[in-house]
Amino acid sequence: MADAAAVAHDDHHYTSTGLNNWKLGFWTFIGSECLFFGTLISTYMAYKGASIVGPYPEKVFDIPLTSISTFVLLMSSLAMVLALDGVQKGSKKKALIWLGTVIVMGAIFLGFQYYEFTHFIHEYHLTLQTNVFGSTFYVLTGFHGAHVTIGVIWMITLFIRVLQGKMPPEKALQVEIAGLYWHFVDIVWIVIFVLIYLIP
Repeated sequence: MADAAAVAHDDHHYTSTGLNNWKLGFWTFIGSECLFFGTLISTYMAYKGASIVGPYPEKVFDIPLTSISTFVLLMSSLAMVLALDGVQKGSKKKALIWLGTVIVMGAIFLGFQYYEFTHFIHEYHLTLQTNVFGSTFYVLTGFHGAHVTIGVIWMITLFIRVLQGKMPPEKALQVEIAGLYWHFVDIVWIVIFVLIYLIP
């Protein structure tokens, strides 16, 4: 009877596609986020080079600095994979180490972005109102930064739950879904970095 109840309970969480309800719902959310960022990126690209007054991208961008922050964010995806593996294997220590690494790397990326924004404002007087470049750049990268911030807060809550012993292997799906979000944020940044910073 216990086994039958467990199977019934398990089936309750799955759709006809064979995917977990939460996972399917989150993939749907990611699809909507793709449309959102696709719109912002398309807007930036459509108005690229349309500014009639400076400063212009080639003057303000510091490619080496942004490359470092990009590398940090990409490496955080590897840490996320290892954190999930730790939870799935019931290794509290491993889960805490790698979730903590994700949090620190995400915070470092946000620190780089804060420095970049303040540097552009104080050094080049580039604001949202300065020109088309400033408007589209800050809106796009600002929304991405907001998503990274949400991700860092999410990872902190998972870190606390692991620390409290409330994240056994059977609840690894919670970390897996958080990982999907984190990987999505990283992929979006790769697209932004290539299209905005690397392509003149």
